[in-house]
Parts: sequence; structure tokens; C-alpha cells
Amino acid sequence: MPIIAPSLLAANFLHLGEECKMLNESEADYFHLDVMDGRFVPNISFGLPVIEQIRKATNKVCDVHLMILEPEKYAEAFKNAGADILTVHIEACIHLHRNLQQIKSLGMKAGVAINPHTPINFLTDIIHDVDQVCIMSVNPGFGGQAFIPQTINRIKQLRQLTDEKGLNVDIEIDGGVTVENAASIVAAGATVLVAGNTVFKSPDPIKTISQLKAVS
Repeated sequence: MPIIAPSLLAANFLHLGEECKMLNESEADYFHLDVMDGRFVPNISFGLPVIEQIRKATNKVCDVHLMILEPEKYAEAFKNAGADILTVHIEACIHLHRNLQQIKSLGMKAGVAINPHTPINFLTDIIHDVDQVCIMSVNPGFGGQAFIPQTINRIKQLRQLTDEKGLNVDIEIDGGVTVENAASIVAAGATVLVAGNTVFKSPDPIKTISQLKAVS
């Protein structure tokens, strides 16, 4: 069964406590928290104060996805805010190995996110230092976009790379994940499904999470 990571970017922020309670009562494994700076991506989302409050509202894994430039300036602050996994973008990190070392030294799992145009083989020399790879299946910055079909081949490429090296790296898919396409995503080799609108715009979010969790 895949790990389900609902993206709170799609939550109702006027009722964030209720949304967290719903996720706590569901089969969701992670809270996926998208941080955007308006520089690396053309949008601004939320930051440390919101994550601090969400951390108080759940015992589930806080999976923090930094879509920001210079993430090294803020890694310790996100640890203190409650991040369990901290993911940085390969495109935003000039010294990616150093970024990953920093994240791990702070006691978090280290993730790398990769945009749709970036070749998967760019991860070859860094994959040993990564706990999770987040393959963007849309262009980052906005929720509600359609899944890019080529992502399936990219998942297969990454799964082949990790298998060849004998590594246990989670493959997370972020963007356009639905109940309809989840099975093909998992079959390609993904282990973590991020779902925003699919969950939070559903008439029955708990049921939708359960359907995603049941995919094999």
C-alpha cells in the first residue's frame, strides 16, 4: 500500500484545525506541507507559523516540501517548526550534497524534488544521500493542475536507478494524483502519493484517502 500524503495547500485555511482533525481520523500517513517563496515558484503559500500550529495538531509525519531558493537558510527553522522530512529542489540548490548533509545533521529525513523538465539521471550521483525523491508531476507553484503523462516513464527510470543501486528510497509523486490514475503511478514504482484537490475537494475526503490507500 502506498503512503498517502494529503497536501494542505488545498485545505480550507479558515477551518485548518478541522482539516487537521479529519486527516488525523483518516488513513493518511503524512501531512504534506508546501512552502513557496514567490521566487523559485510563481506563488506564495505559507511558512513557519502555520507549520508550527499544524505540528501541534497531529502526531503524523510532517512532510515539508520547500519550493524556495536558498533553503539552507531556513532548514533549522523548519526543523524547529516540526518538519520530519525536509525536501529541497535540485534546481534550487547549488550545493545539493551540502544541503542534504545539513538536513540530516538536524535529525530530519532528506528529500530531493525534481521538476518535470529535469532529467532523472541528474540524481545518479546524489541518490545514496537521499531518503525520498519527490517527482513533480506538474509544474510546481499551483495546485489543481493535470498530471503530466510522461511522469510514468520518469518514475520507472528512478525505480530502476534505486533498484540497481540496492537503495530503499521513497518515490513521492506530487501533482495531479487522482483515484483514477493512482494505480498506474504505484505500478510504475511510486511509494508516496501527494494529493491536494483530490482529497480536500472531495465530498468525502476520508473515503477518498481510503481509496488511495487501497491502491496496489
